[in-house]
Amino acid sequence: MVSHPSGTADERELVEIETDQFSLYIKGKPYHTRYESLKQYKAIQPHETMHFSVHGSGIESIKVFDVQKEQLVQHTAVPPLFFENGVYQLVVTPKGETALSFDHEHPSLKKAISQVGKSPHQLLMGNLSFINEVGYSTFSIYANDKKQLDVTLEIFPTKLSYKQDYQKLLEEVNEEVYNLAYHFVKKTYLGATTTQTVDSSWSEFYRLVMQYFQQFQKAVSQIENQPHHQLKKEHRLVRGDQLKRQDAKGLKYLRKRPGLFVEAQNGINVYHKNRMPVKGLNVKKEATYDTLENRFVKWMMVRLSHKLNGLRHVLEGGSDYFSEKPYQDKVEIVKGMEKDLQRKLSSPFWRTIGKLDRSVMSLVLQMAPGYRDAYQSYLTLSRGLVLHGELSKMSVKDVATLYEYWTFLKLGQMLALKYPMVSQDIVKVNRDGLFVTLDQSKTAKRVFRHPHTDEKITLHFQKHSGQLPTVRQKPDSMLSIEKVGKNHTYEYVFDAKYRVDFAAEGSYYGRVYKSPGPLEEDINTMHRYRDALVEGKGGEFERYTFGAYVLFPWGEEQEYEQHAFYRSIQSVNIGGFPFLPQSTSLVERFLDRLIECSPQQLQEEGILPKGTLDEWKTQHEEKVLVVKINSEEELKRMIQSGHIFITDERLSKDWKNANYVALYKPKATFEDGGISGYAAIKDMTISYKNGGVEIAVGSWRKLRTIRPVGYGIRSSIITSRTNLLEAEELPQLFMKSSLEKQLWHVLRRFSKQVHVELDHKEMEEAKHIASFESLSKGLKVDIGEEEVRVSSEKGAFIFSYEECVYQVNKVFKGMISIL
Repeated sequence: MVSHPSGTADERELVEIETDQFSLYIKGKPYHTRYESLKQYKAIQPHETMHFSVHGSGIESIKVFDVQKEQLVQHTAVPPLFFENGVYQLVVTPKGETALSFDHEHPSLKKAISQVGKSPHQLLMGNLSFINEVGYSTFSIYANDKKQLDVTLEIFPTKLSYKQDYQKLLEEVNEEVYNLAYHFVKKTYLGATTTQTVDSSWSEFYRLVMQYFQQFQKAVSQIENQPHHQLKKEHRLVRGDQLKRQDAKGLKYLRKRPGLFVEAQNGINVYHKNRMPVKGLNVKKEATYDTLENRFVKWMMVRLSHKLNGLRHVLEGGSDYFSEKPYQDKVEIVKGMEKDLQRKLSSPFWRTIGKLDRSVMSLVLQMAPGYRDAYQSYLTLSRGLVLHGELSKMSVKDVATLYEYWTFLKLGQMLALKYPMVSQDIVKVNRDGLFVTLDQSKTAKRVFRHPHTDEKITLHFQKHSGQLPTVRQKPDSMLSIEKVGKNHTYEYVFDAKYRVDFAAEGSYYGRVYKSPGPLEEDINTMHRYRDALVEGKGGEFERYTFGAYVLFPWGEEQEYEQHAFYRSIQSVNIGGFPFLPQSTSLVERFLDRLIECSPQQLQEEGILPKGTLDEWKTQHEEKVLVVKINSEEELKRMIQSGHIFITDERLSKDWKNANYVALYKPKATFEDGGISGYAAIKDMTISYKNGGVEIAVGSWRKLRTIRPVGYGIRSSIITSRTNLLEAEELPQLFMKSSLEKQLWHVLRRFSKQVHVELDHKEMEEAKHIASFESLSKGLKVDIGEEEVRVSSEKGAFIFSYEECVYQVNKVFKGMISIL
């Protein structure tokens, strides 16, 4: 046996097969990188057994490596020996002058095994490598151009549990794609014709019919119990004494035949004589079930019966679609389906239904119980889901690509459980059927709406970054969240990486991070995404990505919560999350937090260039002196001259800190009362002679009018520029504390109309805000001395000041629960 060029002490002969024509050997490690040695794998091997089968002629013996005995034994049930990304050396030596050749359906594996040596004693040799592939793999050995042996190996994943996680990935991808397809059909108006659509393959039809036939049958039974019907009119010629109330056709018949009328004692008065017709038409109304809709359902049953018949012939005769034969058990199942349909078609109800002879465009097929479900099932069975792009090319064995698709679909599924989906372009339709456009060459997205705030949430797949100053970026999944009151979105990258560092004992990763987690280079990629994704405004660029996270296949969520790359999310918004079908709670919790957070919280958590925070604080603290105007003449003089004189007694105590001046027009003096403009202060001059301050201002800037709503300013107040720009009502200028501002912003996410009530009608005398009220949602927030009470018609909650400032999500969820 030739040793592997990179062999180690733990490389063993895993398979030995003897036939009368040749000997076959497979050599490699009987464990994968998650285990440090054969000894460790032997101690904690998974409770799984490997499928291994050999079929052919002239077989003399089959031996497989037993991990516990550490030797080759006669073929029995053994733990997994072959793993994704593993390299296994295959050597086949002839017995006598036998010409050997190797065949595999995958071109790269077929080329990997070649002939070595000189004829007639050539060996077959090469390395079998399964890159990110799991599942069954079959290769064949030919002796003298005749197939002698088929060997089937089962390749196990290294980062997933094969029987749990991998199978679950496949199921959830299929389930979510079909759910999206059904959602699409429900929202779309499709016409059916008597021409057959493009056929899907027999193997696909077999898989679909196994899953959806019962659903179709159930829908047809529901139609039989509550069939759609129409009233059918039938006119019969009867004697005059049998005539009843006439419809339009009966009246027209009599009108055209005046000779039918004769004189009668109790007739109708016509020209002063009583007359009655000797005969006429009576109308009889009867319910009929021979409607277009029922004809269409019968047509679907007939077409499906023909398709099942074709599938049965393929199964009975064997085909390229089905490698094994006969498929007697499957044949019996298909026969049973055929019989069920024929039994229904021969029942008295369906025998009275005629043949479909035209196209059907009917809301009954979309809305009526039974008809809608039958139509959807038939659409899936007849057209299938035509999988476009990489999703169709991808072997189910390609676990890395599967994981990438699953992460996107799973994120969308988690969002759809809480937020109604508005649109999606993953599943589309054209004349050939429903198409899935999820692949790396195209972008796809799902759009959701927050049920209470109406904020838009968009999940993108492979979103192209467009033109960037450096290099284009295309992360796997990107979450875009809109927030009320903000004209930009908050963007977060979720990138699937089918890689885990198992933190082996003694390794660098194990010494630094202590437990398994994402690779350092993948975390570096997240840094790159956040720094590279920028957008330009007026020649200046801003980062629009607030966080970037690796999603990697790992199941120990509780252990991972202590990992440095999980804790880093809280500090710099970059890190990683374990994400598998059984391990989604950390991601779900994080998504919930991002969507429910106020924009202020998200903004504060962003990592800013050095100096930006100081600049923000400076801008945030800009003060505005709001001055009351007593007359139209005073207002006109101030605007024309650009100078404002304020006496000492009218000045607010913090007037020296003001950067701007705003003019307040009281409702009693001005028709358009309120604040509608402000200007930057250019200069302040104290006038000792006149006992006041002369303020020179720049050009006036227009504001949307801030309404007084029952409050007033006696002389002047100080507020912030932020309050001035955001306020719609006068008392909103009073907001000063973090508590008041947080509560204001939370309520604004529910409604633009938030009423503020102070503890005094004059703002100079007010000490605090007494309450907020969301007028359109019926939410009221009462601010007490030590706590805050949130209430509606459906209930109430009490929160501490600390919770309102530092745990805004808790307050937000409390409000949602009582709406």
